Amino acid sequence: MKTLSILGVLGALAISFSLQAGELSKADTKAVATIRQNIEQRYPQVIIVSVQPSKQLPGLYEVFTGDTLSYSNATGDLVLVGQLIETQSQKNMTVARLDELTTIDFSKLPLDRAIKTVKGNGSRQIAVFADPECPYCQQLEKEFATLNDVTIYTFLYPIASLHPDAPARAHALWCTEDRSAAWNDWMVNRKAPAAKTCEGDPIDELQKLGEKLFINSTPTLFSSSGKRFAGMMPAPKLDQFIDGKTADPKTARN
Repeated sequence: MKTLSILGVLGALAISFSLQAGELSKADTKAVATIRQNIEQRYPQVIIVSVQPSKQLPGLYEVFTGDTLSYSNATGDLVLVGQLIETQSQKNMTVARLDELTTIDFSKLPLDRAIKTVKGNGSRQIAVFADPECPYCQQLEKEFATLNDVTIYTFLYPIASLHPDAPARAHALWCTEDRSAAWNDWMVNRKAPAAKTCEGDPIDELQKLGEKLFINSTPTLFSSSGKRFAGMMPAPKLDQFIDGKTADPKTARN
């Protein structure tokens, strides 16, 4: 069976981040172009994924940057950064919309490029992008250890700017004979693998995948339904997230 390369799945995953909006009016089309142009010129460090009219706030536009959602007027001269709350239900509409926008197609992830750990019958699935030097990733592994009937796909995602030793550690972990055991030995028992390199090491390509998915912190998790969660969570919450229940949003920690 032919295996999809990481570069091959980038386009497929990107579809999940594209807005499926219908045709825009001439006024909206002009506003979208103006907003993008002005914000990108004034904030060159901001990467805008999409701009579209807000359904919740008529007259304003959603500005989606991959992991955040803000609202703009028709010229991009005024931007509202914050949470939109529906007072009657007390539902956080910004979080709900961001959850919708960041959902991916789990089946398109290159699972053969992940460390596979099976607990119990492995019937449930979860993917996690993790840095081997990230303390919150280490805490997460201890929570994973208490779960059952789950298959965990760990994508090694070292963030060198935060943890300079992480890339070398990731390469060594991938090149071990039993990756799952080596990952557990390091993350839980702090038993380091021997430094090693090998052919077919996907660590560098996984950086491109993580960037495409706007992963800028670890751990970042994806449920089998494609829902995203950035940060560490305790086992009971993990069970709910794996079973398809949306986790409460929180700021990701590295």
